[in-house]
Amino acid sequence: MILALDIGNTNMTLGGFEEDRLVFVSRFSTHRSKTQDEVAIIVLEALRLHGVSASRVRGAAVSSVVPPLNAAVRGAIRFLFGFEAVFVGPGIKSGIRICCDHPASVGSDLICAAVAAHSLYGENALIVDLGTATKMTVVDEKGAFLGTSIIPGVQMGLDALAEHAAQLPRIGLELPKSVIGKNTADCMRSGVVFGAAAMIDGMILRICEEFGSPLRVIATGGLSSLIVPLCKSEISVEENLVLVGLKLLYHKNTGEP
Repeated sequence: MILALDIGNTNMTLGGFEEDRLVFVSRFSTHRSKTQDEVAIIVLEALRLHGVSASRVRGAAVSSVVPPLNAAVRGAIRFLFGFEAVFVGPGIKSGIRICCDHPASVGSDLICAAVAAHSLYGENALIVDLGTATKMTVVDEKGAFLGTSIIPGVQMGLDALAEHAAQLPRIGLELPKSVIGKNTADCMRSGVVFGAAAMIDGMILRICEEFGSPLRVIATGGLSSLIVPLCKSEISVEENLVLVGLKLLYHKNTGEP
């Protein structure tokens, strides 16, 4: 089994691959102060929860946008399994040409998603990653990473309303009953949820116009299943695109079958 660990600002997502099949996915809250032992416990508990013996794990790949956690994660994997994890970062072999001003600054999660999208589809694509931030990345049919638009995330917008408007409460992120809200909570949900869908539709039009031709649009991330059904554009959902990219990068950089 190959473990794929995506460390985001809000959640850590751990997936286990047997050959090309993703056999389990676990999500945990990200806390930047976690120690090596705490990370090891999280990984072991995830394996136990899904009935996977630690002895089956033969490799791991990690994408992280939270640098303070990297040493703890690296040490936990070494302690548990006795091997070094493959970390996605500058110098890794990806097969993706990064056409940006500062290639080393491109987030490892964006690289993983681009690798997976190019491998799965092999055509001009726009990846919409609905996580802590909403990121929209263009990858062409030759595997060139052309750039990204970064937008405040859906949950971030809801939290900002409650934090900066004294009369607005903190509420959960749920699908509103209608676009025209009838109470404070539904008014907030309408603006954030339907607003995000409309923003994505609008950005797709603008990005395709600038690119010069239509793009296959692929959505990923924890909120994709909530937002994508509300969009007017044709969008494929690959919720675990980053994990798939991690698995592909593991094989590309270790040479293991």
